[in-house]
Amino acid sequence: MNFSDRPRYLERLRLRKMAKSQHAFVRGSAWLFYDWLNKHDEGLPQGPAAWICGDCHLGNLGALSDLEGGVAIQIRDFDQTVIGNPADDLVRLGLSLASAIRSSDLPGVTTAHMLDNLLAGYIKAAPSSGARGSEDLRKLLKRAAHRRWHNLALERFEGQQKQLPRNRRFWPLHHPERSQVRTFCQVLDISGLTPETEQHGKKGWEFMGAAYWIKGCSSLGHLRFAALMRGKHRRMALLDIKEATAAAAPSARRAQMPGNHAERVRAGARAMSPNLGDRMVCGEIEGKPVFVRAISPRDMKLEIDRLTSRQTQALARHLGSIVGEAHARQMDVADWRCWTRELSHATGANTKTPSWLWTSVIDLLATHELAYLDHCRRFALAN
Repeated sequence: MNFSDRPRYLERLRLRKMAKSQHAFVRGSAWLFYDWLNKHDEGLPQGPAAWICGDCHLGNLGALSDLEGGVAIQIRDFDQTVIGNPADDLVRLGLSLASAIRSSDLPGVTTAHMLDNLLAGYIKAAPSSGARGSEDLRKLLKRAAHRRWHNLALERFEGQQKQLPRNRRFWPLHHPERSQVRTFCQVLDISGLTPETEQHGKKGWEFMGAAYWIKGCSSLGHLRFAALMRGKHRRMALLDIKEATAAAAPSARRAQMPGNHAERVRAGARAMSPNLGDRMVCGEIEGKPVFVRAISPRDMKLEIDRLTSRQTQALARHLGSIVGEAHARQMDVADWRCWTRELSHATGANTKTPSWLWTSVIDLLATHELAYLDHCRRFALAN
């Protein structure tokens, strides 16, 4: 593919992904959520300014390995991280779960029960808590704990363990890119990026090849490279090198954040998901800030196609506790207690779900459904 054709192709691919389902559209249209936040911010509880994910949807949570080889469910994407209002993450996750419920053809009351459980899980979270209520998440942790390099190779690049394939996910690099990525990787210290690379140490890593990685949705069109490294005793490492762009998520006034976007991403990850943040390094390619992580075989995305009512409630409570834990570890006990009391405050509705959360999610669900139908119509006409 000609270099000049790549942006146009990636944009078509992004639009096609968003047209697959309303749930996929919600994941890929964060800008619509931020536009809503900017208009309705006063209706949300204003929590202590803290690092937030900014784009806290179902696909951005999953299993993450730490440097000792342990595995935990944490937030796994921080492109939009800012110091902001913690309530934004709750609303975004509530919207994501509500759209998954809609895509699963479940009764409307399931959404109300889901929000009850999401908030209950969030409030009960504490820095040392670890809810284990969701069977889906327990299974994910169990699978992740037993994965090794050959599982990653089979999943990511067709079982080849010594080179990156060339297919619809991995594209050849153009010459200037290949040269810059090679130089970048050759001077990169990857020893602290996964348990496997830490055991192997700094020296002896050889650059084996790189490709343009077609991955994600919102980030399609920005730099994204996969690089394969080989160490001693045939040990391999797969690097995910991603361009860091300006965050569109609303941030708190006078928030002190790194000016470099890659450093901002790493700071947010360290604050909320240390399993990921402690395994990141930052750099620059083509004059653009990038952050790097080595993909551990134990890193696994949460993927759920369809939900049952019972499954939804357990999942919402468990995910709520994970997001609550990510926020709580940044606050002292008094601030956390005060914040969760404010969240629990309902204004007259005979339900466990506060009116602000219910109204926000339902309004967003309607907004996104209309936008999704319009997106599908325009996509069909254009193609």
